[in-house]
Formats: sequence, C-alpha cells, structure tokens
Amino acid sequence: MNEVIKALKERRSIRKFKAEMPKKEDLNQIIEAGLYAASGRGQQSPIIIAVTNKELRDRLSVANCKIGGWDSSFDPFYGAPAVFIVLADKSFNTYLYDGSLVMGNMMVAAHSLGLGSIWIHRAKEEFETAEWKKLLSDLGIKGDFEGIGHCAVGLY
Repeated sequence: MNEVIKALKERRSIRKFKAEMPKKEDLNQIIEAGLYAASGRGQQSPIIIAVTNKELRDRLSVANCKIGGWDSSFDPFYGAPAVFIVLADKSFNTYLYDGSLVMGNMMVAAHSLGLGSIWIHRAKEEFETAEWKKLLSDLGIKGDFEGIGHCAVGLY
C-alpha cells in the first residue's frame, strides 16, 4: 500500500503522551507539512505557533481547561510536551478551511514520524481574550487571526 494512504488510514488521536520532547527536526518537519497544506487561492494564510516552552504550554493548558469547564487538574493536552497553535487570518474567506487543512497535514506528518498527535479545540475562544491577543502582539503578529486548533504532539 502507498505510504501516504497507509499513514492516513492508520493515524489516530493519542490521549497519553510521554513528557520527553520530540526531536526539533521532527517538530520542524511537522510545521513544514502544515505550511504546505492546500489553501484558497494558494494564499497560505494560516500561521503556526510552536509552543515548546513548558511554562507557556502549561499556561495555555490552564486557559484551555477553564474554557472547557474542566477541573483545574485536567490537562486538555494529555501531557503532550509540544503544542502547535494554528491560527488563520479572518480576512481570507477560506480561513477556517485553510487552517483545518493545516491541522490535518500536521497530524498525518506527526504519525509518519512515529509521533502521536491530537486536535484540541478552544483555540478560537482563547485567542478572543486579551491575554492571548497580547501574546500575538508580543510575537509581532499583526492582523485579525482566529484560533483554529491546537495540534498536541509527542511520543507515546
């Protein structure tokens, strides 16, 4: 069977990750795969923020947990040490679809590298708050971006 089709058929969401950070080269390949996703008019407007800093990752987890209404001891990223935040520029009429394709490419890429992944929602609600809009500003990201999702990645 073709390796791409095999990866598409075999990839599953992982809900228990090891604390060990995946190799930087693997994380970069996942980002690259996401950036090569198809997009409306070939605009490639979605962006990816790689969160590998544990403190920031944990802050994001707390915010996501609060939005989800869970007990503060729950980790909505299931212990994944790396979280990719996919955001898309709302000025493009296909932004939601474009960002979703980025997420799909990243999850299949992670699987192909022997890593687990899972799509975690609530990025939209997070990036509607002042705290997370400030993060975008601090990173020099300008524009009207909507959070599409989090791609939690790690060894399992």
